[in-house]
Amino acid sequence: MNTTTLKTMTLGRPSGPMGFFTGRSLFDWAFAALVLTGGAYAFSRYAGAMDYYEKLILIGTLPVAILLGWFWGPLRVLMVGVAAAALLAISLYNRQMDGFGADLAQGDKVFMLKYFLSSQSAIMWMCVLFFMSTAFYWIGFAAKTEQNTAVRIGSGMAWAAVSMALVGTMVRWFESHQIGADIGHIPVSNLYEVFVLFCWMTALFYLYYEQHYKIKSLGAFVMLVVSAAVGFLIWYTVARGASEIQPLVPALQSWWMKVHVPANFIGYGSFALSAMVALAYVLKNATTRALWIGLLGVPGLVIALPLLGFAAFGGLSADGMASVAKSGRMVAGLMAFFAFTILARKWINARTPSAEIADDLMYKSIAVGFAFFTIATILGAFWAAEAWGGYWSWDPKETWALIVWLNYAAWLHMRLMKGLRGNVSAWWALVGLVVTTFAFLGVNMFLSGLHSYGTL
Repeated sequence: MNTTTLKTMTLGRPSGPMGFFTGRSLFDWAFAALVLTGGAYAFSRYAGAMDYYEKLILIGTLPVAILLGWFWGPLRVLMVGVAAAALLAISLYNRQMDGFGADLAQGDKVFMLKYFLSSQSAIMWMCVLFFMSTAFYWIGFAAKTEQNTAVRIGSGMAWAAVSMALVGTMVRWFESHQIGADIGHIPVSNLYEVFVLFCWMTALFYLYYEQHYKIKSLGAFVMLVVSAAVGFLIWYTVARGASEIQPLVPALQSWWMKVHVPANFIGYGSFALSAMVALAYVLKNATTRALWIGLLGVPGLVIALPLLGFAAFGGLSADGMASVAKSGRMVAGLMAFFAFTILARKWINARTPSAEIADDLMYKSIAVGFAFFTIATILGAFWAAEAWGGYWSWDPKETWALIVWLNYAAWLHMRLMKGLRGNVSAWWALVGLVVTTFAFLGVNMFLSGLHSYGTL
């Protein structure tokens, strides 16, 4: 084995008897010192505004951030860059103030805030960059080689989009606290905020797998689901003014939200990623007849026909009809994309990775997503007990979360115990995306309950 191969396999991390800590480089320890210094500064400056649980979360975040940066080098650059940009935005907001506090009106006056670093500006940049990333991935996908300039640009723009999403999230968190002491909260409390969370988490997971497997062609698939989420986010912002920061309802005024929601969306993002990889898998391995039936026939029968039935005979209210119309447009767009992939499958298959790589990536995505979704479900039960007096109430959101959990638990059981592989596992992962999407959005559109904080 030559030196180059060995370095590639170890990815710069220590192996063997040197141990995990003793083999750390100077840059690793410098990064750790920077994280600890930043945490100490945040604690000294803002501890008075934190409760006991928030202090524990801050302290627990520091070693997690260090270990993540050690595990995957690009995260160090991302964390430092986002922190620097967020601190710059905060300093620009505070520039006209004599003491603690911020003049949010500076967001419309200071050039850098107005066009780049205010929360809404950063999130809009995220949207543009994700759209451009998707376009460049598909341009690169059309090339005959796996590594080409267009896909590298697409990958770079995905990194830039993730960075702007995180900057927007951090700055929005700061802005909410400056509006009022009773309004400030971590921005994961409504559909607008969690869609931003979903976009950057899904993209970041894909970027890790892209580097790990040294493939970029799947970016054309994965970034489509991210761009779809971005499109919804833009519509939701324009139609509902969702970007406005709102005070939390009483049930959300809990530290549980800070851990439950991010864990949940690691699950959602991983499940979405696995489904797009599964699509690439079935295009390569399933028969054309099975593709037409599975990708067009099943959505048409299982989703489109019931929607038409509800519209025609359901006696729905105006809001109900609007929800049906929105769902119909989403299903029509999805089926149009599926039809394109079937018609162009030979062209697509020549550029997607092998079945073995796709199968392994699909499994790892579902395994990671299932682990975090399980944690989120348990945390949600504790939160429900605190907020409503019971761990489980069979609320529609809870019921559908259980359905999602059972679906992926069964998938993992069949794979680990029965050796499930191939087309069946891929089709199952695609069906899982439908189930997950309904749990995420459909419940908000068609059902109501204790979790109705983000109606459409």
